[in-house]
Amino acid sequence: MDSNTSNISNSETRENTVLEAVELTRHYSVPQGILRKALTLKALRGVSFSLRPATTLALVGESGCGKSTLARLITLIEQPTSGELRIDGINTATARGAELKQCRSKVQIIFQDPYGSLNPRQKVGRALEEPLLVNTRQKKKERQQAARKMLALVGLQPEHYDRYPHMFSGGQRQRIAVARALMLQPEILVLDEPVSALDVSIQAQILNLLADIQQEYKLAYIFISHDLSVVQHIADEVMVMYLGSPVEIAERATLFSDPRHPYTRALLSATPVADPFHKKERIMLKGELPSPIAPPAGCAFHPRCPEVMDICRTDAPALRDIGSCRVACHLTADLSADDAD
Repeated sequence: MDSNTSNISNSETRENTVLEAVELTRHYSVPQGILRKALTLKALRGVSFSLRPATTLALVGESGCGKSTLARLITLIEQPTSGELRIDGINTATARGAELKQCRSKVQIIFQDPYGSLNPRQKVGRALEEPLLVNTRQKKKERQQAARKMLALVGLQPEHYDRYPHMFSGGQRQRIAVARALMLQPEILVLDEPVSALDVSIQAQILNLLADIQQEYKLAYIFISHDLSVVQHIADEVMVMYLGSPVEIAERATLFSDPRHPYTRALLSATPVADPFHKKERIMLKGELPSPIAPPAGCAFHPRCPEVMDICRTDAPALRDIGSCRVACHLTADLSADDAD
């Protein structure tokens, strides 16, 4: 491929990207008392990815791997310590005023707990109208019409408009949360464990609703989950994170059929399969997730890796392209070199 063709390809890719993260880091200062120097907690360490319209990127990994921190950066609740986050090509770190407000309206979040994410003293109609009241100049009648239309979109009835959250089931409350997130017509939804607090039968209904909405409005989803069986159902691409860094990024089918990183293989081995004749070996990881205050030298996963090598203890692996996936593992170094040849 010549340079002109490459430049055209990169330009087309960027035009089709609604969100782009480049080497995002997020550090927190941890006080140690008056006479002791504060420690630095490295919650995110160099996260890069891009997101296209009408696609779903799933973030998976153990608790403490940085998924929720990344969600706070994407929704502009917090700013990165370093790196760039671009929404529709706008660098959020340098955006100000109307431009920053535009970025915020393009990204909305749906939380895990449908009980805690709604104000118990606020009627549903008022909760749906509030984003329009704060961010637009629409008149009261226009806000009411938009809220009633959104209720219908998520499968609720007109009479639900004047009810309080305690009058709804968990599944209905999550539908209300979805409706509220859609009021500003965003391009990106961050779904933070959106079905983990619901019964299994209700989970399927919410996932199907999200799939229908994505297809109709071409929304991009960032789906955070511990449940890999749900991820396998909804994701287009999966990013596996460990101690603040991505260790594998791949299309869903590739990751589930041919995982390359030892940590990914361990996660998949722990996922139940609804097939009594399917045999698979359980990979048991030793030890606990290391502290992000004092991450291990070299590869962060090496103290628990069943395939650790000497180089893993001293050199941190970079994400390498291997076919259609990207993997941060020294075991794949020879494979990436073969692809380059």
